[in-house]
Amino acid sequence: MRGMNKKLKLITYGCQMNVADSERMAGLLAQIGYTLTDDTDAADLILINTCCVRATAEDKVFGQIGRFKALKLQKPNLILGIAGCMAQKEGANLLKRAPHLDFVLGTGQSSEVARVVQSIERERRHVVDTSNVDSQPNPQDATSRCRGGNVSTFVPIMYGCNNFCTYCIVPYVRGRERSRQPDEIFAEVKQAVAEGFKEITLLGQNVNSYSGGMSFAELLSGVDKIAGVERLRFMTSHPKDLSDALIATIAEGVHICEHIHLPVQYGSDKILKRMNRVYTVADYLRLVEKIRAAIPNVSLTTDLIVGFPGETDEDFAETLNFIRAVEFDAAFTFIYSKRSGTPAATFPAQIDDATKHRRLEELMAVQNSISLAKNRALEGATVEVLVEGASKTDETIYTGRTRSNKLVLFTHGDERAGDLINVKIAQAQTWLLKGGA
Repeated sequence: MRGMNKKLKLITYGCQMNVADSERMAGLLAQIGYTLTDDTDAADLILINTCCVRATAEDKVFGQIGRFKALKLQKPNLILGIAGCMAQKEGANLLKRAPHLDFVLGTGQSSEVARVVQSIERERRHVVDTSNVDSQPNPQDATSRCRGGNVSTFVPIMYGCNNFCTYCIVPYVRGRERSRQPDEIFAEVKQAVAEGFKEITLLGQNVNSYSGGMSFAELLSGVDKIAGVERLRFMTSHPKDLSDALIATIAEGVHICEHIHLPVQYGSDKILKRMNRVYTVADYLRLVEKIRAAIPNVSLTTDLIVGFPGETDEDFAETLNFIRAVEFDAAFTFIYSKRSGTPAATFPAQIDDATKHRRLEELMAVQNSISLAKNRALEGATVEVLVEGASKTDETIYTGRTRSNKLVLFTHGDERAGDLINVKIAQAQTWLLKGGA
């Protein structure tokens, strides 16, 4: 175990920030001899980076932990660890439930993963550390990131959240907002470009509240000017903080993509207030109007939650009318999941599962019809596509994305991953576009 040929099986659940955290931990573990493997049976270390935003994510993690118990019995030297948001939330309780775990590291301790693994290699002891949830990862961690993919990559610009939406566990497991310094971010983007990445996505729980010595609009403009950045994206934006300056920066940018993911969560003022979203439906609609006036070809996507405590048929009808009025290009739709430790978990008038599922299906039907109409409007148009590579199901078909973040399938010619090409859209479907002659 002390050599340089150790194998790491890394499993990641959750959001893009979790993906970035996993890349950073993989880079740190590479420095002590671990290389990534897809073969679970060959692994010397299995690390699960967890999410706890919804109950289904936690259930998947517990399922994985249970399945690895037998492998751990077969390979006593196997190291099994849990990191991320669920680790932060549950702490030592995970070890009580699954004593075959070797370590549990919270979100503030991910930069210590290599040190912890080395100590377990030496001493075979359990480690549980969920301290420093409000600490910012060490700047040097970015230089050791083991990035996945070969075209697009994530660059975190801030960590944590100050908004305390009543349904959300994130501020409790990721701590308060901490922004990285601009020079550090610029250096990481330049490094990613040098490694061959063409598309950069700046990450934060709420990028609009970035406070690293300049505004987010100024930071975005600075990254847009870095040589080699072909496309620039960001997520996620909170509607209450999206400024006129940011809208202008996107409109004037060269490489900034015309796509804004702007989570609204609901379309009723009563529910928005109970969610502590601190804006109204009218506020959101005015913001959409501003965005579309400045960026006419913008693609708008959102998040929507159904089944929030206290939701009535009238509230839900308002939400359906709201999404018909906005006409989002796409929406990520979720059933409300009660999270212990959040205010909404104690709210009265919790909604039964049957009602939640019925409303979700109805909402998705409305949104899918809008998404299909939006995509059909592109039939016959020629769009710029960043080539990502071969389809997982057919090597003769390649995939890529438009600047507006729409997935495009097209017949493979001599294109390579990372190329920017023009594709004429022949057929539109709800979730993708197909190119043709």
